[in-house]
Amino acid sequence: MTACEANNRPAIRAVGLFAGIGGIERGLHQAGIETQLLCEIDPNAQRVLEQHFPGVPLVSDVRELRALPEADLLAAGFPCQDLSQAGKTAGIGGKHSGLIAEVFRLLARPGTGPRWLLLENVPFMLQLQRGKAMWFLVSALEELGYAWAYRIVDTRAFGLPQRRQRVLLLASRTEDPRSVLFFGDVAPPQFGEPEKVACGFYWTEGLTGLGWAVDAVPTLKGGSTIGIPSLPAIRMPHDRMIVTPDICDAERLQGFPANWTRPASEGSGRKGPRWRLVGNAVSVPVAKWLGERLHLPVQYNDKQDRALPKNAPWPRAAWGKNGKAYSADVSPWPVRYHYQHLADFLDHDTAPLSERATAGFLKRVRASTTLRFPKRFKTDIAEHLRNVRASLALA
Repeated sequence: MTACEANNRPAIRAVGLFAGIGGIERGLHQAGIETQLLCEIDPNAQRVLEQHFPGVPLVSDVRELRALPEADLLAAGFPCQDLSQAGKTAGIGGKHSGLIAEVFRLLARPGTGPRWLLLENVPFMLQLQRGKAMWFLVSALEELGYAWAYRIVDTRAFGLPQRRQRVLLLASRTEDPRSVLFFGDVAPPQFGEPEKVACGFYWTEGLTGLGWAVDAVPTLKGGSTIGIPSLPAIRMPHDRMIVTPDICDAERLQGFPANWTRPASEGSGRKGPRWRLVGNAVSVPVAKWLGERLHLPVQYNDKQDRALPKNAPWPRAAWGKNGKAYSADVSPWPVRYHYQHLADFLDHDTAPLSERATAGFLKRVRASTTLRFPKRFKTDIAEHLRNVRASLALA
């Protein structure tokens, strides 16, 4: 965006519901969008928001919000616990994700309301219960008079070594959301050979799944199904060590400055809440990109798009209005920033994966008949376990 464009663009004001630690709001702010109101119920997240968004009114419970202030954009990264593959998969009617109904309640109030609505959540909701969640969302939007478009976007497109895909759903009563959301489509880079680059994985997973990522960490998570922090591990490329990243680098993997979530642990020193907050956040550069596109919409050509039957699986991008839906052939890569290799990205001290964690993971790896690994991975895990045990014996 040029300086001239930045000076001439109209002001946009936003409201952030389910704000978490402000990933959407920080990204929008970097794109010149002002936040008028924040809503977040988690006390730890509230402390983070109060530190970084001083003077912005903060409401605790969306259910107690009677009306929206005057704004152009309503943003809501609504809870994903019931829609995530790592969660309880209760669906859109679950206790947590069902709070999206509060957004529709506020939008249904008399008055014009915001020009734009931005929703964010996990791609698994496109599959869960045969896409019931997305059908619920778009049906509710159309009842309120909105045209809508969604697109899966990958955080790696913005240069950060985290394989994190999220659904961005943009809707408007007066504008064409496709002109914002579908701009840009590039090919992803080559991520290198697994044996020569750092690779991230989840050591907490069981016998049937492995969040393996080449030259990246897998999606940072808010925690496991039993509520404990879920840190990824990284197999380093040169010494083959298995390490876990520092919370500060996890914040940076989401596009925040290091120690963004420090207010959440003040008084206790515990990092567990910080990991959960970072895992639940929206990647800052993704929100910044969308905010910049709101200022510079480009007319979308839909001649190649195809009608989407009611019972068809949801694609990676689609749009619709007036009861009709269409698939769009755009990838999760709207841009391709300079990619930061994972091994080079880590600025803070790592910690070796513990003996207990390594032993448990290796046991599951050996017992599984479904997991597939790069050639030397299982050997690297066993070697790391021997080294950790040798260090403990010398201590």
